[in-house]
Amino acid sequence: MKQFKKTAIAMGLAQMTMMLSGVALAQTTDAPKTNDAPAAEPVAVIVTGQRAALQSAQKIKQNSDEIVDSIVAEDMGKLPDRSVTEVLQRVVGVTIDRTMAKGDPEHFSVEGSGVSIRGLSYVRSELNGRDSFSANGGRSLNFEDVPPELVSGVDIYKNPSAEQIEGGIGGLVNLRTAMPFDYKGFKASISADRTWSELKKGKTSPSYSGLVSDRWKTPIGEVGALLDMAYSESATRTDAFQVEPYYPLKDANGNSVYVPKGAQWRTLEFNRKREGAYGALQWKKDEWSSGLTYFKSKYEMKWDEQAIFAQSSPYNIRVSPDSTFNSQGALQTGTLTDSTGAGINFGDDTRAANRKSDTTDLSWNLRWRKDSWTVTTDLQHIKAKTNSFDSTVATAIQLPKEKLDLTGSVPNLIFDASDRAYLANPNNYYWAFTQEHLDRSTAKENAWKTDVKYDFDNPVLRDVRFGVRFTDRSATTTNSNPSYNWAAITQPWQGEISHLAYLSDPRFSGNTNLHSFNNFFNGSVSVPSVVFPNVSLAQGYPGTYATLHTYHDLLCAEAGNTCAPWTPATFGTDPAGTNDQSEKTKALYGQMRFGWDDLKYPVDGNIGLRYVKTDSTAHGYTVFTATLPTGPTQGVPIPTITPFSKAQDFDNTYHNVLPSLNLRLKASDTLQFRFAAATAISRPDFTQLQAYTTLQQSVDTTTVNGVTTVNTVNLSGTGNGNPNLRPTTSKQLDLTMEWYFAPTGSFTAAVFNKRLKDIIINQVYNYQLPDTTGKLQNFTVTGPVNGARGHARGIELAYQQYFDKLPGALSGLGVQANFTFVDSKRDLYNPVYSKYCTGGDSAANVNLNLNGCDTNGTTFGNLPLENLSRQSYNLALLYDKGPWSARLAYNWRSKSLQGVNVNGTKGGDGTDSNPASPTYGQTNVAWALPTWADSYGQLDASAFYKFSDKVSLGVEAQNLTDSTYKQLMQQNIGMMGRAWFKTGRRVVAKLSYDF
Repeated sequence: MKQFKKTAIAMGLAQMTMMLSGVALAQTTDAPKTNDAPAAEPVAVIVTGQRAALQSAQKIKQNSDEIVDSIVAEDMGKLPDRSVTEVLQRVVGVTIDRTMAKGDPEHFSVEGSGVSIRGLSYVRSELNGRDSFSANGGRSLNFEDVPPELVSGVDIYKNPSAEQIEGGIGGLVNLRTAMPFDYKGFKASISADRTWSELKKGKTSPSYSGLVSDRWKTPIGEVGALLDMAYSESATRTDAFQVEPYYPLKDANGNSVYVPKGAQWRTLEFNRKREGAYGALQWKKDEWSSGLTYFKSKYEMKWDEQAIFAQSSPYNIRVSPDSTFNSQGALQTGTLTDSTGAGINFGDDTRAANRKSDTTDLSWNLRWRKDSWTVTTDLQHIKAKTNSFDSTVATAIQLPKEKLDLTGSVPNLIFDASDRAYLANPNNYYWAFTQEHLDRSTAKENAWKTDVKYDFDNPVLRDVRFGVRFTDRSATTTNSNPSYNWAAITQPWQGEISHLAYLSDPRFSGNTNLHSFNNFFNGSVSVPSVVFPNVSLAQGYPGTYATLHTYHDLLCAEAGNTCAPWTPATFGTDPAGTNDQSEKTKALYGQMRFGWDDLKYPVDGNIGLRYVKTDSTAHGYTVFTATLPTGPTQGVPIPTITPFSKAQDFDNTYHNVLPSLNLRLKASDTLQFRFAAATAISRPDFTQLQAYTTLQQSVDTTTVNGVTTVNTVNLSGTGNGNPNLRPTTSKQLDLTMEWYFAPTGSFTAAVFNKRLKDIIINQVYNYQLPDTTGKLQNFTVTGPVNGARGHARGIELAYQQYFDKLPGALSGLGVQANFTFVDSKRDLYNPVYSKYCTGGDSAANVNLNLNGCDTNGTTFGNLPLENLSRQSYNLALLYDKGPWSARLAYNWRSKSLQGVNVNGTKGGDGTDSNPASPTYGQTNVAWALPTWADSYGQLDASAFYKFSDKVSLGVEAQNLTDSTYKQLMQQNIGMMGRAWFKTGRRVVAKLSYDF
């Protein structure tokens, strides 16, 4: 395989050095495949500054066989970013999530989390062209876990070729690390930095990195060794407002209006440590070469949160006569009270969470090259693990009233002196509840592949490639039982106690603190102080929990009742908490490269076919229970099925044939066009494949004169996952124009269309179980299914240039800009009607409530693909002249759907007993609101000064404009504000030294 000779200013930890310095480092690494002829020996090219790094990345894109965007080490170092995730957002077509988890939008991630390419989250992650993943129940790597100092370059492939490993419909992100032969000889560097966070007054976070590499001539051939290590800390704070969903109520005049049950505020202190170690050995002699690499990344985060949240029944809320509403009837200003007279019940929780994860990769590569033949074999062992603990302890208070003004850019919570005094008095609080969650995951894989290439001496045929790949992977995730163990200490609705455990009672006082929310929202907003449990109570599980629950036991005994003791969550034997998967794949591919150089407009490219077979086994459990009448019945016959609980293994096998074509036409030396067509797949996440299913049988009956008549037989169930899921597939087309008018000047445009099939959504499906006669009975089970199709199509535009012809110091100015537009559609499949639902017809869309239902029970119809912004762009002003290098970069993306049924925007209120509610008397008034991330932009900057060829000093700043991140919740009355997050600015000072 041909290798493109390129230079990058950093390897491993040296990358951080280069980040800091802009000093020229010579390096030659394996880059994306090109059409250049392979060279026997690597050629070192000296490059200096961020401009040369951009030139190197541009050359990679221009000469690659596929459609690819690249970032080389110096470019990564010069971006004002602190993680690989943040670096990726600068690439055209790439966006990042800014919440800690997809299912929990209530917690902001300062450094970003998940990555989407062209609006799709089906992204494959690789390390040096091999699998790389985190143990989180998914298939990809948490890029925020990886120290960027260990990475020498990143390649983002937009359309696959047959020789690339399957699995990325959206795209493929390959992280590249340095090798000893990338340097001419001895190389060493160290760097250090310190980060200051605006909301964490007085506290800074350190980071360190270092690299050493050398190569030697020996009797057995040339040998090289490299060691790269990194350590970094980050300490940030996030303040937030939150408004509860709007419920249908009546105002003081009996008009139908929508009113939230309250608004709340919170603050979260976040601390993380990231460690990385990378080592590489290389050897070559004659036709043989080999490399051995070891990569380990460790990530540890801890956060604690103080949050006050409304927990009253929404239908008990009343609004003052002076309240105002918008044209849709949604509350704008007003005072909320509770119809019970006891006050609006608010919980005040202290929450502490931590997660530790690591990924270890050990890989060995052997290559033989002679004449026209090149044979490469590769072995990999990768293991990842993670464990986390999430603990919440809460007090509660019944606030007499809450006055809201929701007309501004953030909610205005208006508290008079009496309100503030009431909230500051510990005697008004009682002990409310505890909740803990534990989980642990492991994932490992062994992989082997062999690739063969034969080079032709032919005017048309360039080479033919073929290869095989085998993998054996397993993943096990265990959640505590119960998964989230919410347990009341004292609650107003508990009938077994006569009063609540108020802190005014000396038996229950202490272990709390008055949190003052200093400098809240960077000093722009003032909120009252609140009494919270001490953080030590959340961290002291299970002992502190046991003590708190004795308060309930004591009050229960005083009321003359006997109550069940508190039971902690444990890693027990309940199979509902365990997801155990194994998977083997076998792949075979063939690919041919060709070209016609003598045409007026030369054409080259590749065509190939990849075949892959997937065999997966889900080690699961099925439970069937029946609730049936006793005695004789008439009417609808009841199938007889014996109740059972049993372990079951579910095997799933599927085959995929993946053709691909990549063509390039050279209109001139600087202008070229590409066309790419391919079929791609993305397998289901392991969390979606869990084989734990509960089935229930029940009947609806009427009894007249002692005779029971069965009206209907209900066969239903719930699947924690679905082991029979197929991969999502895509047929995709790309057309690009690329104009390279200068070494660091280019304008590129791309048009793409991805037609998706078998998108996985939560929906109902049939699950068959035989009765005692052998007849199969159909159960209606709710769970993940391949129940939708859709598309993602759009355009990408990218431009970069240095203005070398400007006079004097101005010649160092440059600019980068890119823009992405993506249009998406998702059609849900309705098994009742055996059709795709493309409109809002309620009959055809009978099951759409699983994918979005308002608080009044009405559905929203089809929603777009998740995590997809229709528009996103980057603008960067560059400077690179003499010892100075700087960048001012702005990133923006439009709103995107985060999900449905996510934390805080779903509920089921049972029977509505409030006569003032439009749904009075209805049973199971359930709702699930779509949650959106609103449009968001952030301005970052960096500046570096090189004192000498060895020493440089730099400063970086993130979120210079102190942007506020906003979330929305979709309701029939419009897109309502759900949450507002403020994180403040961050400033980093960096120093590096090259030996």
